[in-house]
Amino acid sequence: MVFTDEDKVVIKFLRENKHYGAKRFLSEFPAKHWSLSGLNKLLKKIDNTGSIERSKGAGRPRSVRSDDNIERVEQLALSQDDKPGTHFTQREISRETGISLMTVNRILKDDLRLRCFKKLRATELTAANKLARLQRARQLLIKYPASLVNFIVFTDEKVFTVARPTNSQNDRVYARAGTSKKQVASVRLLRTRPTFSRSLMVSVGVSALGRTSIHFVEPGVKVNGQYYRDVLLMQELLPDIRQMSDFYVFQQDSAPAHRARETVELLTKETPDFIPPTLWPPNSPDLNPVDYKVWSIMQEKVYKTRITDVNELRSRIMTAWDELDLRIIDTAIRQWRTRLRACVKAEGGHFEHLLSK
Repeated sequence: MVFTDEDKVVIKFLRENKHYGAKRFLSEFPAKHWSLSGLNKLLKKIDNTGSIERSKGAGRPRSVRSDDNIERVEQLALSQDDKPGTHFTQREISRETGISLMTVNRILKDDLRLRCFKKLRATELTAANKLARLQRARQLLIKYPASLVNFIVFTDEKVFTVARPTNSQNDRVYARAGTSKKQVASVRLLRTRPTFSRSLMVSVGVSALGRTSIHFVEPGVKVNGQYYRDVLLMQELLPDIRQMSDFYVFQQDSAPAHRARETVELLTKETPDFIPPTLWPPNSPDLNPVDYKVWSIMQEKVYKTRITDVNELRSRIMTAWDELDLRIIDTAIRQWRTRLRACVKAEGGHFEHLLSK
């Protein structure tokens, strides 16, 4: 929120007569949603000049991109610096200030030279999750040094739907000037999606030793503990993995079927080594190479064009898996210990944004 003329008068009076600091203003006027940086800048101006008015002749020639408008846009764009969750989009800034969207964009880019970052999706973490992630990431780093990482087979399941996952943020339809929305054909303007889209669940395992075949769970089958053990493990994943190497370390996440007592007993008996549920960090797709790399690449390949039915979906998934470059898997696995260390550094919290350049 920007300072109104009335705000500035009150701030000037309390600064000069009560010696209020920026933090005092924030505590006394919480409903104003002033930013700490904006207050400090205004207080500095009052202290130096004794005025809340813009100096005559200061700054650039009079235009929409005036010093006052630049300051207003800056306060709204950087509101999250002091109050997370109060971010204004360019369109919201335009509505709040009355400045055109194009001018807001130019102020942000040319005058303020602000850098824009894309938001990342992440799993919500509780305090207990963070503590467990911190402790278990440390244990994994100790138990599995770099020399053993290549023997870990990371596994996961994913549901692919016939209807493509949508992100309408940058989905735009352009029409000639003077065209109203009602004149645009609905097939161009609307993206439809079935209320209940057909889907397929798949299961895979990847490691530096190689990868398993891609295994499908037939539609309508409930993946409970028994099915996971009798079919996915004993008939599909473990036979594939044994063809890669006599020695391996089996990894799975903490899904209910995975952490069942009977599943743990089976893996203790049937594998040379495995990462038990008590050692794998909870809510941690950011620590499984299948989750943080493989699935996103697969999804890009599967949904390049529209899919008509579940048979075509199955074919697309199989083709994408066959074409998946093994170097992508190798790179993702080499990042595993780096991610564990980043998790420890973040004290079990989110860390993927810290890995981005």
